[in-house]
Amino acid sequence: MTRQSISLTAPNEEWLKNQIKSEEFSSKSEAINFLIKKARSQEEFYDFVRAKIDKGEKSGFAEKQSREEMLAEFKKDLGNV
Repeated sequence: MTRQSISLTAPNEEWLKNQIKSEEFSSKSEAINFLIKKARSQEEFYDFVRAKIDKGEKSGFAEKQSREEMLAEFKKDLGNV
């Protein structure tokens, strides 16, 4: 694992100290690594959602349906769930 030196704002330093004090994390390094991992996971999720939105937009417009037609289609797609 590489070693880094970072500067923190006073509120962030206080938050980290409180996390250690409350035994949420055993060290500042553990807390920082957790936060980075969480941010990376969130970024991956946003990329996934963006890709789904792009795919939907590129597929064009759906034909106009009544509420009843839409509900029937959804139920048909669900099968025996």
